[in-house]
Amino acid sequence: MENATHNKLDNIQSKIISATELKRLVAGWKVKSYQIVFTNGVFDLIHQGHIASIALAANEGNKLVVGINSDASVKRLKGDDRPLNDAQSRALVLASMQYVDAVCIFEEDTPLELIKAVQPDVLVKGGDYTPETVVGNELVNAYGGKTVIIPLVAGFSTTGTIQKINNQ
Repeated sequence: MENATHNKLDNIQSKIISATELKRLVAGWKVKSYQIVFTNGVFDLIHQGHIASIALAANEGNKLVVGINSDASVKRLKGDDRPLNDAQSRALVLASMQYVDAVCIFEEDTPLELIKAVQPDVLVKGGDYTPETVVGNELVNAYGGKTVIIPLVAGFSTTGTIQKINNQ
């Protein structure tokens, strides 16, 4: 039983890859004509909204790539108190999800370089964005891809969860 558990953990960890490895993996998927979907975020405290966004993003194609902000990037964007969980922990949680095919941590404040490397068919972001405000939208549209905005699940946010915890 221990060996089977270890193999499953290895399978999850194998989904967490560098940008270079991701580029190679995606090239293989494209040869097989898979529709590549890309989404990104911090994913600090996973909640119902994150689960819904991952599942809805996965509906848009055959392979789902998730980019996550590095710890330094999160600090620059969200402040010194964030992230609550380090990038490897956040990546592991995402990689354990059934519909996530690859997870890549990026150092920049935006995923633009990663989007350039992946060249997804579909770029997905949550309903707090419009296509025009999504980083990479113009790039993806320029080569014939599309940007999809998915609805947010009302009442669920990491910031809101942190505020609830702090008020108790």
